[in-house]
Amino acid sequence: MSILKIIGETLFIYGFLGWIYGVLIQLFYPDWLSYGLSHLTPWIRVDTFATISFALSIIGFLTMRLCKTFNSRTNH
Repeated sequence: MSILKIIGETLFIYGFLGWIYGVLIQLFYPDWLSYGLSHLTPWIRVDTFATISFALSIIGFLTMRLCKTFNSRTNH
């Protein structure tokens, strides 16, 4: 279960940071939302990246919480 918890934590942290990046771009440079994320990934837009990052952070958080709940039940 520890590997699954580590994957959940990683998805949560990096997904949340990616979502924060998208929100900050939306607040300060709203015209950039329709641009490609970078020259290496022109097929993904900034707003799409923020949405995917938010979904990944939710999945990571739920995975992390489920691992914690499962571990606490098996230890009693």
